[in-house]
Amino acid sequence: MGGRPMKNQAPPKHQGTPRDRLEIVMLLRWPLAFAAVALGIAFLAFWAYRDTLRQGARATAAAVELSERAAAGAERLARGLLSGNVTESFVAAIPQIEGAGSGRLELASAEATEILSREEERRILWDRISLGTTVSEIRVPVTYRYHLRLDDPWRLEVRDQLCVVYAPEIRPTLPPAIHTDRMEKRVEESWLRFDGDDQLAALERSLTPTLSRQAADPRHLQLVREPSRRTVAEFVRTWLLREGQWGEDRVRAIKVLFPDERTVDPERIGASVLVGD
Repeated sequence: MGGRPMKNQAPPKHQGTPRDRLEIVMLLRWPLAFAAVALGIAFLAFWAYRDTLRQGARATAAAVELSERAAAGAERLARGLLSGNVTESFVAAIPQIEGAGSGRLELASAEATEILSREEERRILWDRISLGTTVSEIRVPVTYRYHLRLDDPWRLEVRDQLCVVYAPEIRPTLPPAIHTDRMEKRVEESWLRFDGDDQLAALERSLTPTLSRQAADPRHLQLVREPSRRTVAEFVRTWLLREGQWGEDRVRAIKVLFPDERTVDPERIGASVLVGD
């Protein structure tokens, strides 16, 4: 019987034997093993690097927190001085501050040559006839010293690293030092007067009370105002140093005002002491 011719058919695919597959696996096992090891090393390295990053981040965060705490602490300290009763703290510490002995703070001194004179005329016959005039004069160097009382009222204000001190009044230290070794005396008397020595002696007896009154003269006080301002500022700085409040990041300047300057704007008063002086 005649049959239909058969179409071309693709040859059957080669099917590898189990042995062939085993050889392939054996050939690939080392590359796979190396790849696994490399992957493991890379994973471990990444894990270690991640821990390092975490530790670095934690260290950075700790440093930032420490810095913030330090800044906050400094701010609290400064704020404590600013908002606290500075005057009470200062007054309470006065007996412990060096130089605060005898209840007064010696401020400054000034030397001047004072001239005291007395002129006396005598008349007789119902003041119609003059017996002449006696003139006595003393020229003497005097040292005036000044202080303030530590128990007098004080007031301190601290703002923007500036300490403004409202100090007690400047007082003369009495009696003034009269330098009698350099004293000069002079007497002029008319031919009818013979009391020049008595007049000179009376004038000399009046030296101490007269010069004590002159010690409070505004002209003398003005001479010692600025040196006194500096002394008070140094006195307050000693306290600020004891309290740890003097420095670049703390109080940096001190201004001092006396009672007759209460209405003066502190900005118009130059700083008596600055950090670095």
